[in-house]
Amino acid sequence: MSCETLEEIPLLVEQQESVLWLKINRPHRLNAVSQALYDQLCGALDQAEKNADIRCVVLTGVGRAFCVGADMKAHAAGRTAFERREYLRGEQAVCQRLFDLPKPVVAAVNGYALGAGAEMALAADFMLMQAEAQWGLPEISIGAFIGGGVSWLLPARVGLARAKALVMLGERISAPQAVELGLAQRCIAASSAEAFAAEVQAFALQLASKAPLSMALAKQHLNRAGQRHFEDALVAELEGMMFCSSTRDWQEGVDAFSQKRAPRFSGC
Repeated sequence: MSCETLEEIPLLVEQQESVLWLKINRPHRLNAVSQALYDQLCGALDQAEKNADIRCVVLTGVGRAFCVGADMKAHAAGRTAFERREYLRGEQAVCQRLFDLPKPVVAAVNGYALGAGAEMALAADFMLMQAEAQWGLPEISIGAFIGGGVSWLLPARVGLARAKALVMLGERISAPQAVELGLAQRCIAASSAEAFAAEVQAFALQLASKAPLSMALAKQHLNRAGQRHFEDALVAELEGMMFCSSTRDWQEGVDAFSQKRAPRFSGC
């Protein structure tokens, strides 16, 4: 039996119905990232992909922060060049995994999302923010550099001019501002952490109720929207429609519609 205490586990993994909650668990450091956290996140996302019972993933933080990015105390302790590269590569791997996971990912931003925390939230499909939460990229201000695909993801989300302002000025923005910019989908004014989690769970269950194969295709095609010509998109969509129409879930969707009931998708 492990002698680790709950406080020493960087990532808490909890399944609630068809939704997998991944909770960054370093509240004593405002959920600053570590190599162990990155490794555990990648492992948990791999397992989420393989588990057919998981239809949606939620990433959030324990305590009063989502994730404040780099643990500056650990940086001050010194790392070799190899250790620095592995640490930085860890975040790139997590963000790519969040982006490519064939299941919807929701970032439940419950407090500060800064640096690597902001980048992981951006790599998710949806960002839901507690009303008091803040999001920001301070890297340029401290002589560091953005990661996690921000230079590609952020302009696609908010436009080039706004992306430049967010990266180069490094200012924190509020949840209402994030929604206004199109960075976040919702600003949730919740009376407690539990109330916020309940609203996020309800949103995640909406996503989880959709046809899994159709959802995976939609995410894949939309994520690459800017890389295709219109004609290529039409061809890819035709192939997707033909594939989906050959599945049991397609027939279930048709039957449920005609019978005026909620569909029960199986992912096959």
